[in-house]
Amino acid sequence: MCTQYNPPNARTLRDMPGFDGVQMPAQDWPVETFPGYGAPIVTRGVPGRGGAALVCSVARFGLVPRWSRDTHHGNDLSRRTYNARSETAAEKPSYRSPWRERQYALVPMLHYFEPCWESGRALRWCIAQASGEAFAVAGLHERFTDRETGETLHSFTLLTVNADHHPLMGRMHRPGDEKRMLVIVPPTHYADWLRATPEQAAQCLQTPWDVPVAGVPAPRTRVERAQVLPAQGALDL
Repeated sequence: MCTQYNPPNARTLRDMPGFDGVQMPAQDWPVETFPGYGAPIVTRGVPGRGGAALVCSVARFGLVPRWSRDTHHGNDLSRRTYNARSETAAEKPSYRSPWRERQYALVPMLHYFEPCWESGRALRWCIAQASGEAFAVAGLHERFTDRETGETLHSFTLLTVNADHHPLMGRMHRPGDEKRMLVIVPPTHYADWLRATPEQAAQCLQTPWDVPVAGVPAPRTRVERAQVLPAQGALDL
């Protein structure tokens, strides 16, 4: 499960193939993303209002379900809903409404990190598109409004697929655990993903696009480890 990645900065994101003319947010975002952090996502613009076809906004990494009791409850849930299994997203309470309502997102990244256990202990690896270019992965986004305060939280989750037989991603994660990986969406298929019906989205993830990836060991320094807050385990809620 992906708990950490690095998003591109605003200039790099704007220059990514397929994001021509994207409407950018006013605020910036951190250079690293962990559950609970704000990060850029790209979604469809609102049709018929003369706005941009694609809109970039800063949302919370870790989906806050709309049925959360309040903001505190939603914040707690979001630390466990940063990844969603694509096979069950249409059924699980946290994800089924945004899935049904076609709230699909593209999440821009420079690279992300996964643990490799081949040595008998977890070693952080950096995973990126083999070309070295920034890329976007498939996600879901949601908005939760606290009924008492009126506060609205925009949040997202990353969709994952089975990676048991992937030559690189099948090497990641703890022995005995199912191997999972993110779905990189090629620029030529951004519109297909963002405009997909629920049935089309499911088909996309059953046979995901084969985008070459590469990885190298990237262990954290002692200082970096001390700066990272521990993330709770992901739950298939």
